[in-house]
Amino acid sequence: MEQNIILAETGRLILRRYIENDLQDLFEYLSDEKVVAYEPYKPMSLEETERDLAWRMGTAEMVAVELKDTHKMIGNVYMGKREFASLEIGYVFNQNYWGNGYAAESCKALIRNAFANGAHRIYAECDPDNVRSWKLLETLGFRREAHLIQNVYFWKDEHQQPVWKDTYIYAKLHFDR
Repeated sequence: MEQNIILAETGRLILRRYIENDLQDLFEYLSDEKVVAYEPYKPMSLEETERDLAWRMGTAEMVAVELKDTHKMIGNVYMGKREFASLEIGYVFNQNYWGNGYAAESCKALIRNAFANGAHRIYAECDPDNVRSWKLLETLGFRREAHLIQNVYFWKDEHQQPVWKDTYIYAKLHFDR
């Protein structure tokens, strides 16, 4: 694998840029209703996944997470640049690999790199119903800074009325390490 696409390595994982060969692995989890239940998009078709992969390959914000031993791409971490030396983090993983610590392992490595490269603050927005996600953030040392009430919607109901959702905001500062 080309060295310039590898961003970090952990004991079990390679964190890297997306490549064309990721299509089937990406489709495997982006087409899964359970995996995308808290995302602002519905399960994707193969064609939609192809377009999404092209976008992922063109941005530095999406990081593919690959198992070292099998080279299977099992998920991704999002690290979006924001104002004031801040980054927004997010993650989506294939449910066949949930519960193995891969999200925590990959996020720890990327958070460590981000702070080493000058980030002041990393934050995440999370659906309060997504308990697995906010518990991961707390495990990573993030603190809940806000609970926004009915601040966002992604879908409308059968009467075309917004289905409002709450949001938790979690953050970690460089000196919280």
